[in-house]
Formats: sequence, structure tokens, C-alpha cells
Amino acid sequence: MTATILVELPSSLCALVGVDREVLVSLSGSPTQRSLLDALEADFPMLRGMIRDYASKKRRPFVRFFACEQDLSHCSPDQLLPKPVAEGREVFMVVGAIAGG
Repeated sequence: MTATILVELPSSLCALVGVDREVLVSLSGSPTQRSLLDALEADFPMLRGMIRDYASKKRRPFVRFFACEQDLSHCSPDQLLPKPVAEGREVFMVVGAIAGG
């Protein structure tokens, strides 16, 4: 199965990579968070280590993932993406979390 996923990046990462806010990422195989982020980092090597840790591939603490009005940040990276995202009808958002008090 081949899918084209629309990914929305935070402005700080857009500036780093030199892309618009939304990018298209092509996937072969199962559309999971892991496969999507692997493909995103392959397409844009400057993102390696920015969204996920280099070694463990775990999501960075101040990065969140949203799609279909759901927080997918704590879902298994091998869980299938929501069907509307996998079909290219909804966006997968990478959001930089804000901390403060």
C-alpha cells in the first residue's frame, strides 16, 4: 500500500528545513507514526533528532502529534494512523509544546 500523508510542521522546523508549513510525505507499507516519521526524516534529513531522539527514536518531550482532533503523542509508534490521515484527507500535525507557569 502506498499513501501520501499531509504533515503540518511548526514554524520553527519549517524555517530550519526551508519548507512551507505543510509537506507531503509518501509512504510504502503500513501508515504508522513510525513509518511516517521515518519517511519525513528521510525526505528532510535536517529534522533528524528534532522530532525524535536520534538513538531511541522516541518523541522529544516538547513535541506532540495530533490528527483528527486527537492527541496521538502517547500512542504506540506502530499503531496505524487514523484512516482519514492515511487517505490524505486529514493532516498529521507535529506541534511544539509550550511550557510555563
